Amino acid sequence: MKIAYTIARLVFGAWFLFSGIEYFLPLGLQPLGKTPLAQEFTLAMIHSGLFAWIKVIEIIVGILTLINRGVLPAALACAPLTVVIAYWNFVLDPGVVEYSFGIATIVCNAILIWAFRERLWPLLLWKDDRP
Repeated sequence: MKIAYTIARLVFGAWFLFSGIEYFLPLGLQPLGKTPLAQEFTLAMIHSGLFAWIKVIEIIVGILTLINRGVLPAALACAPLTVVIAYWNFVLDPGVVEYSFGIATIVCNAILIWAFRERLWPLLLWKDDRP
């Protein structure tokens, strides 16, 4: 599990750091998608300003996971973003490469969170037994 965690941490961190930084560079690398719906969705997020905030979060998460600090809060913060990335890759802009990215995002984020499961179990208590 330690090897899987380290690989997931490094891949996830590098991927998110690159994805966040490349948005702010004038290279035009940000994919908008191949389908009209994917393009409309991405452009709406860009024009609303939400996309820039997401990219800043990706940069912070990328740095934290690469330096192995605050990995649990970073992975938890990315859980909703992972759902959106997967939805975009599976529903809005499907394809073999997109499916691969969607699956890789889910798997890496899940491994990062799973490594801290013993700390998270108490959060799932239905009823608190404390007086």
